[in-house]
Amino acid sequence: MSRTLKMVVGVVLILVGVVWTLQGLDVMGGSGMSGHAVWAVIGPIVAVVGAYLLVRGARSPSTPQDL
Repeated sequence: MSRTLKMVVGVVLILVGVVWTLQGLDVMGGSGMSGHAVWAVIGPIVAVVGAYLLVRGARSPSTPQDL
């Protein structure tokens, strides 16, 4: 996976994880996921995976194909 792709996927996963967490905690309503505690558990896990990809992408050396 290229450096740029890792970073983009990481950011998207972090945002999705935050939204899922807020919906699971019933802070953000308007969804069938709102108020269901399982999303308050899944959300942070997804966000951590996204943070891992973001850090891996930022720390990997750039290659000519990434330009």
